[in-house]
Amino acid sequence: MSDLDAQIPTTFDPFAEANADNAGAGSKEYVHIRVQQRNGRKSLTTVQGLKKEYSKTKILKDLKKEFCCNGTVVEDPELGQVIQLQGDQRKNVSTFLIQAGIVKKEQIKIHGF
Repeated sequence: MSDLDAQIPTTFDPFAEANADNAGAGSKEYVHIRVQQRNGRKSLTTVQGLKKEYSKTKILKDLKKEFCCNGTVVEDPELGQVIQLQGDQRKNVSTFLIQAGIVKKEQIKIHGF
């Protein structure tokens, strides 16, 4: 009987490593920086996905002072608090968040044209 037990193949999942890698990537939270076109040459930059422990108003205050633009924090029922800035500030905001140590470079997704 021991010979038969040795010959029974065990179940092998060829995608086990890929699933393990995706589990870590799926749990990673991203900060999304988007630009929205208003009218004409006017645009709006939105930042969403910042952790709840950070004060959005203090981050907004520093962003406004740094880039000489106006902005606001908008409460969205699905997305939570979203930071809005005047103008196309995507690159500026991403470098600011990285240098301030709020997020890592791998956690930022920049969207837009």
